[in-house]
Amino acid sequence: MTRTPFALLAGFGLVAIACTETSMPEAPEGARLFAENCVQCHGTSGKGDGPWAASLDPAPSDLTQLSQDGSFPRARVLSVIDGYDRTGLPGQEMPEFGLLLEGDTIPLDVGDGVLTPTPRPLAALLAYLESIQE
Repeated sequence: MTRTPFALLAGFGLVAIACTETSMPEAPEGARLFAENCVQCHGTSGKGDGPWAASLDPAPSDLTQLSQDGSFPRARVLSVIDGYDRTGLPGQEMPEFGLLLEGDTIPLDVGDGVLTPTPRPLAALLAYLESIQE
């Protein structure tokens, strides 16, 4: 069976509609996940001063200082949270959060212009972390 150009365009249109109907998570959604998963070590402000911080060596990172030269390193932050790459980080002991890696995915630009399927909870947490940069 051959497809006509119209059928191909219609197919692309459906993909475009599906992508535009996916709502991107915003910072408040990520703030809830942060409160559930991260405050024990990183504190409510994200500065690394949570109730467990004093007993951890090395101390948890200050998550309000992740931006570099005014740019938020999305790909790097995602790879640390999901446990993919923690090489050379003082917080290599940070636990992996499996629930943040589950569920529906959304198309997320991680900084290279390419939309990457990313679990919605992980994208929400990323939106929150980006919003608390100083």
